[in-house]
Amino acid sequence: MIIIKLWLLFLIIGGITIDMKCGLEIHVQLKTDSKLFCDCSTNYKEAPANTNICPVCLNQPGTKPFPTNEKALKNALTIALMLNCKIDKDITYFMRKHYDYPDLPSGYQRTSVPIGYEGDLNGIKIREIHMEEDPGQFKPDFGIVDFNRSGIPLVEIVTEPDMHSPEEAREFLKELIRVLNYSECARGEGTMRADVNISLEGGNRAEIKNINSIKGAYKSLKFEMIRQKNLIKRGVEVKQETRAFLESQMITVAMRTKEDADDYRFIPDPDLPPIKVQKKQLEEVSETIPEAPHNKVKRFIEEYDIDEESAKTLTSELKLANAYEIVVKSIDPKFAAMWMRDELKRVLTYNKLDFKESEISAENIIELLNLLNDKKITTKVGQRIIEKMPKNKNSPKEIAEELGLIGVVEKDEVLDTAKKTISENEAAVSDYKKGKETSLNFLVGQVMKLTRGKADPGETVKILKELIDN
Repeated sequence: MIIIKLWLLFLIIGGITIDMKCGLEIHVQLKTDSKLFCDCSTNYKEAPANTNICPVCLNQPGTKPFPTNEKALKNALTIALMLNCKIDKDITYFMRKHYDYPDLPSGYQRTSVPIGYEGDLNGIKIREIHMEEDPGQFKPDFGIVDFNRSGIPLVEIVTEPDMHSPEEAREFLKELIRVLNYSECARGEGTMRADVNISLEGGNRAEIKNINSIKGAYKSLKFEMIRQKNLIKRGVEVKQETRAFLESQMITVAMRTKEDADDYRFIPDPDLPPIKVQKKQLEEVSETIPEAPHNKVKRFIEEYDIDEESAKTLTSELKLANAYEIVVKSIDPKFAAMWMRDELKRVLTYNKLDFKESEISAENIIELLNLLNDKKITTKVGQRIIEKMPKNKNSPKEIAEELGLIGVVEKDEVLDTAKKTISENEAAVSDYKKGKETSLNFLVGQVMKLTRGKADPGETVKILKELIDN
């Protein structure tokens, strides 16, 4: 990490412009119960090694693949449409992509010709979308190959080299994962494997493999950009090669000379019948396709008159966005956005939960915000209640009653508490009179503490100022 930062500093000080081009090939598992060409379960993580297998997904002699999993095709079409792709309405078929690796029992991987093409996501062009079968898992540290994963359907999303910085690639991947999560057709970042293609002006293209996260893609691009730039500076040719990303060291290392398409000896798979996407099938997918998150952001801004930051936060999860749309039927959209963006997300982040995992319902959010609107609790109390809401079966009102937080302290009681606070904190009062505004915050905090958060903060500030100034 220190070396990378020093290299970056050197490049910046030297005034060297880095013209980078980056394209991505992203593979994510499709959400299906059975594999792409057989009936074996796709539950490969919990099952003991080599138990969710059959002669078909092991490609044993004499076996033939089943017809293509219809659910997998529907899911791939949904994702393609959400990425604004055109759908190939001609015959679709699977090719055999030949290469040798321990986790590929057949010696080839089945991958479809593009089913979607010429898509777009936030200005990054999508070249094409395929379906593939996942290989098994080679585990050299355990000395085994686990074929439970072999044959699970994948979607492969190939972009044009439209990204010009590691930061741009990171933002694209974040948005893509959001789209996949919204589609409810893919298993998300946890199953993502990305190949990153990067070249600098004046150099050949390198492909980086073994990238399993958005962070990994960002770090590998950072390292590779600097490595290639330094080779070009020294007059050394950048090889067209395949490199591996070693996440533990945050570096890339050479694997082999980069293959071209001809090296894979693609041929149509004679064991699988061709597929034609039917007009009715495409219409059904189009009618049920979820609203993509980038489109939802625009709608939230226009329909609910909230700012872009709030809209992006509220649409970060589909369940959270759906909850917001329920809440705004009863609560002012801006007020709801403020609490859900700031306080709710703060609590979720602290507890390392997404909204779905928190088990907080839209109805509970409405009840909390109504308590605030009706002046039955203060903002401070509202913050304490929302902190107790994740995975809590009690309603916000029940939580408040259990903690003794229902009700707002009357002005006379706040006045008495403020007088007591002033008399017990003469040093803070003196500092405030000398112009230290932070001392007033301390005094407000003491009043809030004594009233268990039931005093209105704005009224408390006003009363303290009047008492001290007079």
